Amino acid sequence: MKIAMVGSGYVGLVSGACFADFGHDVVCIDKDQSKIDRLHDGVMPIYEPGLDSLVENNVRAGRLSFTTDLAEGIAGAGAIFIAVGTPSRRGDGHADLSFVHAVAREIGQSLSNDAVVVTKSTVPVGTGDEVERILAESGTPHRVAVVSNPEFLREGAAIGDFKRPDRIVIGAEDEFGREVMREVYRPLFLNESPILFVGRRTSELIKYAANAFLATKITFINEIADLCEKVGANVQDVARGIGMDNRIGAKFLHAGPGYGGSCFPKDTLALLKTAEDFESPVRIVEAVVKVNDSRKRAMGRKVLDALGGHDTARGKRVAMLGLTFKPNTDDMRDSPAIAVAQTLADAGVEITAFDPEGMEIAAPLMPEVEMKADPYAAIEGADAVVIVTEWDVFRALDLTRVKELAKAPVLVDLRNIYNPDDVREAGFHYTSVGRE
Repeated sequence: MKIAMVGSGYVGLVSGACFADFGHDVVCIDKDQSKIDRLHDGVMPIYEPGLDSLVENNVRAGRLSFTTDLAEGIAGAGAIFIAVGTPSRRGDGHADLSFVHAVAREIGQSLSNDAVVVTKSTVPVGTGDEVERILAESGTPHRVAVVSNPEFLREGAAIGDFKRPDRIVIGAEDEFGREVMREVYRPLFLNESPILFVGRRTSELIKYAANAFLATKITFINEIADLCEKVGANVQDVARGIGMDNRIGAKFLHAGPGYGGSCFPKDTLALLKTAEDFESPVRIVEAVVKVNDSRKRAMGRKVLDALGGHDTARGKRVAMLGLTFKPNTDDMRDSPAIAVAQTLADAGVEITAFDPEGMEIAAPLMPEVEMKADPYAAIEGADAVVIVTEWDVFRALDLTRVKELAKAPVLVDLRNIYNPDDVREAGFHYTSVGRE
């Protein structure tokens, strides 16, 4: 089947490349000419492990191509995916659907055959209804079904998530839409990946509900971590103890500086706005958003405490290791590192930093931070070293070298990747999250 993927960002490019790898003929479409030019040259617009080789292999095989011409790209496509951005709208927090609506209008004006239009973008409940209305207004004579097919990709593990999914959710209102989507996902269906067919509005809500629940788990264990510090307990042991209960599960119970990224902050806020519009408040999610926002600054204050307090921090230097919101991505959106750095800068602290993939994107977002070529260059002369993101390269630092380079042997581990006894035995003043 020919598949058109409108939007060649994180979701669109990963999904398009994986569909091509399944044997479909895929065209990725984007208005950004420079992005398409770079893709033609084999340059990825995002960092995702394995994506460059996946794209290269399928371009070489003739199954994956790129264009800025939507009419040309969707011609003959049985499934047309909308995978454009839906950022939080400035001022009210609602998801900005202007890109989705614009694409729907252009599809309606350009359609040359029967097709299923699939919203892959994360969209509020009822968006599929609006897309259907826009397509109907275009006056196209062709049969069109509008389907919701939310993505559940983790940055840094997106290809594996796409090819070996926990579930595939498809929201369709007619048999034509369901039939085409079965063909689209036939390679995974044969591998017995669970496919859940539901109504379109249900599918749209599943995506938001899933992300809000995961954000809640993260925020819950972070608050338990604060309590552990007060009572002298170990949050990692608490997480292990409750995670063994299969009703709870061990995932997303890692205490840290708060969640960030492209999904959780945006999607929890959009869910709150949807609930507000329908006069059905979700109080737990409201609390999650507030607690997570305040936590990022609190982690900056934790670093100031390790420096001896706010009043003595001015003029001192901190080395931040890791800037992206999680490892194996270059995504800086809502990264805790931004708030931590701002808190330190407000206290008059000088900041150096290193991140394996995120520094180019981080630099304009964090003008107060001096980027360094490697972790040890960032550490040299620092009064404290702070691990903000748990990249593998930081898990086995040469502590003897760190101690020699740093001005003071202070290590603040916001991801709990080190054993406290080992670090203290190496002569460091060690601070972690939710542990004595």
